Amino acid sequence: MTEHTLDILYRDDDLLILNKPAGLLTVPGKGPDNQDCLIRRALGPFPNARVVHRLDQGTSGIVMFPLNYITLRTLTKQFETRGVHKRYVAVVSGLMEQDEGEVTLPLICDWPNRPLQKVCFEQGKAAHTRYRVMERDADTQTTRVLLEPVSGRTHQLRVHMLALGHPIVGDRLYAPVDIQEQAPRLLLHAQQIFFDHPITNQPVNIHCPPAF
Repeated sequence: MTEHTLDILYRDDDLLILNKPAGLLTVPGKGPDNQDCLIRRALGPFPNARVVHRLDQGTSGIVMFPLNYITLRTLTKQFETRGVHKRYVAVVSGLMEQDEGEVTLPLICDWPNRPLQKVCFEQGKAAHTRYRVMERDADTQTTRVLLEPVSGRTHQLRVHMLALGHPIVGDRLYAPVDIQEQAPRLLLHAQQIFFDHPITNQPVNIHCPPAF
């Protein structure tokens, strides 16, 4: 893979930020059919790229790759202290009633059905999502919503929207079959990320609109 095959949103000596296409893994999976991924595509032109976070395979949008150890260490700390802020756009089934709100349902792996996650008040880990309605479409009976994960649990946005009764359109893991078939992909996109640059400490705000 050459640099030109990557959708580069930002690049300097310390940091690379890419737009991941839907359907592509962030890191390699198990088995020979799951080796093509964003980090491997990035390593060709950027051999020092390192993984600090990831997106689900079905989710498109912004992914950061530190290009040296200092950047990796600093960004890891920023993620741990919630200094990195991300916003996603999703299209969910149904017309959401509230214009905005928060979901704080705890999540745990649904072990017999992994990799699915589920709400569990007894043993689940704290999870927090803010949401704001962007647009309601009465014709398609869907809502475009802006999602801000305060925490970063696996499948958090997908399970929290499901728990509200509004699964994400195209979600092959959590949505009913008819809602899965309303789109050829998961309609979830990491649209914005903002944080302090790990070397210069200057604010960085990257925006990447969805294709849907």
